[in-house]
Amino acid sequence: MLKEFKNFIMTGNVIDFAVAVILAGAVGLVVNGFVADIIMPIVGHFAGGMDFANLKIVLTEATGVEGTEGFVAENAIRWGKWVNTIVNLLIVGFVMFIIVKAYNKTKTPPAPAAPAGPSQEDLLAEIRDLLKKQ
Repeated sequence: MLKEFKNFIMTGNVIDFAVAVILAGAVGLVVNGFVADIIMPIVGHFAGGMDFANLKIVLTEATGVEGTEGFVAENAIRWGKWVNTIVNLLIVGFVMFIIVKAYNKTKTPPAPAAPAGPSQEDLLAEIRDLLKKQ
């Protein structure tokens, strides 16, 4: 069982998948930083100086002082963070589209099929006909 597991782990597909997951995590961090630190401030600037990450609808205000007894945290719908997430998704989707498109261009097309020759029956019939003529 251990040998089968080793063979499974060492196959190219599993190793490729592991590398893809690790790279996806790293790319995700880069894209999150790009969206939060570059794209959304630009969008916020053109939207009148808004910081989308802080936009929310407060359902219940916070009461009391944090860390003391009786403190109730704010309850809010943070729709600005959701907008950031949607922009993040669009950018990741676009990047993945570009990567897949570039990968598909590198793949070589399959070799054309060899032209079909006569079947064995056709060859035997031809030999028979030649023998009959003699």
